[in-house]
Amino acid sequence: MFIESVEQLIKEAKKLGQTLGKTAVILEAKEREVPEEELIATMQKRLLVMKEAISEGLTGKPSVGGLAGGQAVKYKKRLDEGKNLASGVFGKAITYALAVSEANASMGLIVAAPTAGSAGVLPGVLLSLMEEYGLSEEKVVEGLYAAGAVGLVIAHKASLSGAQGGCQAECGSAAAMAAVAAVELMGGTPEQAAMAGAIALKGMLGLVCDPVAGLVEVPCVKRNVAAAVQALAAADMALAGITSAISFDEVIGAMGEIGRELPLSLKETALGGLAATPTGKALAAQIFQRKEENDGKDN
Repeated sequence: MFIESVEQLIKEAKKLGQTLGKTAVILEAKEREVPEEELIATMQKRLLVMKEAISEGLTGKPSVGGLAGGQAVKYKKRLDEGKNLASGVFGKAITYALAVSEANASMGLIVAAPTAGSAGVLPGVLLSLMEEYGLSEEKVVEGLYAAGAVGLVIAHKASLSGAQGGCQAECGSAAAMAAVAAVELMGGTPEQAAMAGAIALKGMLGLVCDPVAGLVEVPCVKRNVAAAVQALAAADMALAGITSAISFDEVIGAMGEIGRELPLSLKETALGGLAATPTGKALAAQIFQRKEENDGKDN
């Protein structure tokens, strides 16, 4: 059964008496005619890749363009020393979001959920919650399914592509998906999960995609952190009973419209925004010159 809206997903969850994540598993198993256990096993493998990507990112390996690498290590060191302003779940989420994003930038194996450029958000949020609250792997897998179901709705109603909708479609969608999953992990209702998704996405509407030198390094790595923090804050608000005046489905629709109105220069072309600043251009020139020199040596 294809889910066209968050409202429809909530209705299905209520009908089944299940969480959004469990509902997504049931519906996909029925649609694909495969056992639920098979789907869960597949998602467990993806969760393992997320964990390994964190470990990879914490090695400090430099990125392809040399603009990232080692930032997660620096942050974790200060966190371990108890000096960071953000501690607990937030501190770990920042560390893990940085680590996975840096693993991606250095060509490490990641789960592109919803995209490679926003791959640090879900691991950052879910694995920090898993560790801090001793959550089971089964629970986290259900959270990933909840996130995936919402991601499918966003892809249908708007976009997950930075080239099509700007970074709001990548990190914004990731924040919304992570917020939904976080609420489910903490025992919230489907309605609260939807509120969290709406609040998270609202906070990232209009975010442009402006990668320096066209690489997923600057500002992408740190934007993953911003999205992870946004997701946790939205989840906390929703769990406290705070609601969104605009429904999640309408927020998604607004994101799609904003994406269509964004100029081409602000949609992953590296022609505007931070990529077009004097420093952004200088960094790009250095990277391209270094690449030409290395290509010359190879020949």
